[in-house]
Amino acid sequence: MKNVYFLSDAHLGSRAIPHARTQERRLVNFLDSIKDKASAVYLLGDMFDFWYEFKMVVPKGCTRFLGKISELTDMGVEVHFFIGNHDIWCGDYLEKECGVIIHREPTTCEIYGKEFYLAHGDGLGDNDWKFKLIRTMFHSKTLQRLFSMLHPRWSVDFGLTWAKHSRLKRENGREPEYMGEKEEPLILYTKDYLKTHPDINFFIYGHRHIMLDLMLSRTARILILGDWIHEFSYAVFDGENMFLEQFIEGESQP
Repeated sequence: MKNVYFLSDAHLGSRAIPHARTQERRLVNFLDSIKDKASAVYLLGDMFDFWYEFKMVVPKGCTRFLGKISELTDMGVEVHFFIGNHDIWCGDYLEKECGVIIHREPTTCEIYGKEFYLAHGDGLGDNDWKFKLIRTMFHSKTLQRLFSMLHPRWSVDFGLTWAKHSRLKRENGREPEYMGEKEEPLILYTKDYLKTHPDINFFIYGHRHIMLDLMLSRTARILILGDWIHEFSYAVFDGENMFLEQFIEGESQP
């Protein structure tokens, strides 16, 4: 039985990450280290800091990452790509060229006999009206069509600059620290969801850039995956056990 891996929030191409090429290589090295052990890899959103597909154009860069996930799918490894709030605007390029399976909404699925609820996590339990307004605008098909009318020379540059300023507004460029079980929006959302879906065993999210592994009940567990900027973290499920790990170059991976 091969492993199933979960990771998120690499924000590849970010202008706010000074070690961007090294960061991408580290992610590619990790994917290379697990390719023979994996039956599936779930990328739970914000793998790119900004990704916008025009009819005949995609953003430049990230070629090592795109090549590696293409290699995985060519080998028969399922690669699931969840859109996040930074890479909402995926068309069919990643599906057709890289062979990934795109998910645009939270997904419930069975893996090795366990029930999983998988999502990037943006918009779940977060009552910040400013974020909700921006998220609604970003998901608007009308606004997307208008944005597509701009030349990529300006529109992609605008998107990358917006994402950079958004990250640099945070202290040290990092997300807020863990707010506790009674305050963390994703935990509050999950506890409420669990009331009507008691058969879910694992809730796995990205988005928050914190590493969290918390039992919610005797049979239910929530994991927040951290990121591939500072934590270089991932979850791995071997069919019986779930582990939240960090990738260290040179170490053998589960």
